[in-house]
Amino acid sequence: MCLQQSTTAEHRKPLGRRSAAARSLAALFTGFCTLLTAFLPATTAAAATVQEVRLWRAPDHTRIVLDLDAPAEHRVIVLDSPRRVVLDVSDVVLRATVDELPLADTPIARVRAGVREGDDLRLVFDMKATVTPRSFALRANAQAGDRVVLDLYDDAPPADAPRKVARTDGRRDVVVAIDAGHGGEDPGALGPGRLREKDVVLAIARELHDHFEREPGFSPTLVRSGDYYVSLRGRRDLARKRQADLFVSIHADAFTRKEANGASVYALSTRGATSTTARYLAESENAADLIGGVRLADKDEMLAEVLADLSMTSTLDASLNMGASVLGEMDSVARLHKRQVEQAAFAVLKSPDIPSILVETGFISNPAEAHKLATASYRRQMAAAIFRGLRRWWRDHPPPGTLLAWQKENGVGRQYTIARGDTLSGIAQRFNVSVADLKSYNGLNGDRIMVGKTLKIPAS
Repeated sequence: MCLQQSTTAEHRKPLGRRSAAARSLAALFTGFCTLLTAFLPATTAAAATVQEVRLWRAPDHTRIVLDLDAPAEHRVIVLDSPRRVVLDVSDVVLRATVDELPLADTPIARVRAGVREGDDLRLVFDMKATVTPRSFALRANAQAGDRVVLDLYDDAPPADAPRKVARTDGRRDVVVAIDAGHGGEDPGALGPGRLREKDVVLAIARELHDHFEREPGFSPTLVRSGDYYVSLRGRRDLARKRQADLFVSIHADAFTRKEANGASVYALSTRGATSTTARYLAESENAADLIGGVRLADKDEMLAEVLADLSMTSTLDASLNMGASVLGEMDSVARLHKRQVEQAAFAVLKSPDIPSILVETGFISNPAEAHKLATASYRRQMAAAIFRGLRRWWRDHPPPGTLLAWQKENGVGRQYTIARGDTLSGIAQRFNVSVADLKSYNGLNGDRIMVGKTLKIPAS
């Protein structure tokens, strides 16, 4: 033990001939104490704390997240007879409970917590089924603290959603990939009253899915069907795996100023953002993986990204035009932030072969818009507007071999949703039919039409 050197008067004795040696010994002793003290914090520092343990179920895996107040080392062990997955976290104290984790519909039968080797946490997951565990640590950032993430992947993943499968008549449906942003441990932007973006956009995505499910010629698929996180690249990969013809990502983001308001539609930019807001929103959305976490296998390869960027231009025009159609329909429901499709480097839109747009349904940071987004009726209106815009564009530009292409070629089942500024004569000219035939086909007595109503288009 190092003692503090006394400085009282009774110890201040005159230095004799041997004082030089004494001073050398004192200096050596002081240096030893200084060195020892430097190491003491590392050996006696308080253990990190596990403040919360959270669990989410996804279609193909179960995610467990440990929120910590400092970084910690961990390892995973798989044991059989009985089946268990063991997570050891070094030098941490558990301040949360694991007894009330939502284990229904997961392969986990029970979770047990204990102390190992004095100051290490051991979590034991008793399994009902065989899984493949993958784990990683995430360092604290501006959006979230330090975390340890354990993903338990099912050995038998669920069947994929719709693909480009031909119908009995040989004409396939257009596959629509609907992506609800954020999810799981990533709540997205937060509005007044703890309104969470991930909940709002999932509700709108489900409404949009229902619209397309009822519409002949379309097969919708939800990229995220529940409250769990999918990485940005994972969302693109799921859309491609399901052979989607189009990708629409639904969001309700926030801005630094509460006054910011209005709905927007975005397409990818391979150069720069078209506005300060577009750049800010893209940076916010692209940071989602810092919160939700990514598997090591999800790291983008530089060559793949370069090739994707080079081939992006072939779908960019389709994305911009598709977005303009959606924007025109949203104008009848919400105030628009900008009247043209904006562009920014949104990572989730980087599918080189799939026309992709990102729809901002409003600013959840704006109290008035947050109030609207919190209501089911407004979310239904927003979903219907997005649906009308997408349906209109794809009916006008159907992929070869689809039911929509056959209908267009034969003038069958054509419909048009009236937008602001439309006239009967303009609609008739667009579809190459007479005004008289258009009125007769729809039972119209006059020239008055209403925004949002659907007209049936006769064969030309």
